[in-house]
Amino acid sequence: MKRSSLFSLLLLTPFLGFSQSEPAPYGALPSARQLQWHEMEMYTLIHFTPTTFQDKEWGFGDADPKLFNPSHFDARQIAEASVAGGFKGLISVAKHHDGFCLWPTSTTNYSVASSPWKQGKGDMVKEFMQASHDQGLKFGLYLSAWDRNDVRYGSKAYADAYRTQLRELMSNYGDLFTSWHDGANGGDGYYGGKNEKRTIDRTSYYEWDEKTWPIVRELQPMAMIFSDVGPDMRWVGNEKGFAPETSWATITPRTLDGQKPVPGQVDNANLGTGDRNGKFWIPAECDVPLRPGWFYHERENDKVKTPDQLFEIYLKSVGRGGGMNLGLAPMPEGYLHDNDILSLKAFGQKLKQTFSVNLAAQATAKASNVRGNNQRFGTANLFDADRYSYYAADDLELQPELEIDLGSSQTFDLIRIRENIKLGQRLDSVAVYRWDGQGWQSLAKASSIGANRILKLAEPVTAQRLKVKLFAPVAPTLSEFALFKEADAVFASQTIDRKRVAKKELTLISADKQAHFALDDNLQTIWQSSLSRSKYIELRLAKTQLISGLQYVPRQDGKLQGIPTKFKLYTSVDGKQWELMASGEFSNIKANATVQTIAFPKAIEAHYIRFEPLEILSGDKQFSVAEFDLLMD
Repeated sequence: MKRSSLFSLLLLTPFLGFSQSEPAPYGALPSARQLQWHEMEMYTLIHFTPTTFQDKEWGFGDADPKLFNPSHFDARQIAEASVAGGFKGLISVAKHHDGFCLWPTSTTNYSVASSPWKQGKGDMVKEFMQASHDQGLKFGLYLSAWDRNDVRYGSKAYADAYRTQLRELMSNYGDLFTSWHDGANGGDGYYGGKNEKRTIDRTSYYEWDEKTWPIVRELQPMAMIFSDVGPDMRWVGNEKGFAPETSWATITPRTLDGQKPVPGQVDNANLGTGDRNGKFWIPAECDVPLRPGWFYHERENDKVKTPDQLFEIYLKSVGRGGGMNLGLAPMPEGYLHDNDILSLKAFGQKLKQTFSVNLAAQATAKASNVRGNNQRFGTANLFDADRYSYYAADDLELQPELEIDLGSSQTFDLIRIRENIKLGQRLDSVAVYRWDGQGWQSLAKASSIGANRILKLAEPVTAQRLKVKLFAPVAPTLSEFALFKEADAVFASQTIDRKRVAKKELTLISADKQAHFALDDNLQTIWQSSLSRSKYIELRLAKTQLISGLQYVPRQDGKLQGIPTKFKLYTSVDGKQWELMASGEFSNIKANATVQTIAFPKAIEAHYIRFEPLEILSGDKQFSVAEFDLLMD
């Protein structure tokens, strides 16, 4: 070729779409702290306050500090259990909604300093920090903005005290990987004995952007700030631990009623899915408790999630580009129950056995196009276990194909695909095919790849040759293609034989033909009743017998209509004279619609049960129930 012709070709190369340089970044990009967070994947969140000793899910703020006195607090055991489960970090709930502080703060007397634990000289946050570091875990802190104990709540004085608490925590407990805040703000509380309901203007009260978040940025620049709206990671929109099938790391937060999106004041509609080409990189965190609730309840000792359930959560959180935040609940003694330990250990073993052998590690691949024909962007990068080396196509090749040879037939049921997210979330979708000896058969498809995408096949398949098709609006890139076979989990928990009244011995007193849905042992059916005529629901037993409690299961279809947040419960022998057995709130039922157990102070003879909903989430006069159960002594 003549030199003039070669020179002309080189001049034309950029216009033909060939390039020797890195692809230009696309869209919103992750920060250094967000990259670190994506690499962590999983961490635990520890709820342990006087609420544990009250057997409640949310504390009212009225517990005497003397109640907080764990006999054998063991932060090391909790940290070791987290490590055994494969988790990389631990978050201490330094203060929950009850307002009790686990460190000796200067802002209030409602703390460990006023408790008998270690004669008031202890610092539980410090012990969690030390145990985490000793076990190689990163450490983080949760500080509830709502405080149901503080008499100042709702005033400027409390907002200032809250920021002082945040500054104390950000200053005195080493490097933190997260500063965690949820959107629960305002409502009923003790408030120094006022026992009233207080509301705040969530858009302005905490001055999040102006005064509060800057404290974290100043003192802990690598700490991820969590709230339902970010700014570093967002709530996935549920407490099941599941992200949607498509969940983009980018999002444009939506306002609620035209107000500024802040914690507790944001349109939840796109929290799970995110937005393709969203304005900000704010990936989803999937929070879920190991037990039905976030705090320990003895009656839930046999309700600990199994290793297989945790693995499903992993696939639908980390495997969909998010993070997995698992809530752990120590017993009043100050350590985890054996069932929690056993499940975490078996889950960690299952993770290790599943992902320790990449069945594509020795694979080779041919691409329909390699960027600039430069091996720097070649297919070998797909199999080198490096998140940030990557295959890339030329700028104008938006749908390249990769043919992969595994070297020999392999049996797998998990496909893991990753992008180099330093260049943004570029891929619109990916399709995977296998060669069956005669042609290419569709195997799996996915969108929103990002930092991590794990595709679970319906059943294991065996193949040697695979094809991957990439679809993107800009030069496609891919950093990993890996295959795994899900391992079995060995797990046996201690079970509780909880006695229930047989449904055939129960009658729901109602003329409604659908009332039987509340007693049919089917959580997918729903009975919805109007409260306009009668403000309560009555159950009749076939005979008088000892009853120790009632379980209410809210509707499981994701809707809020008819779900009560407060209740009263009465019993009667003759249906005329009624005794109030329990009253209270179903804490956190909006986000975590699990079974709600109302335990009586003692077993009592009853022939009739009256359940009175006091406040309904939807604000209407409808009451809904998936199932009622009566517990026997």
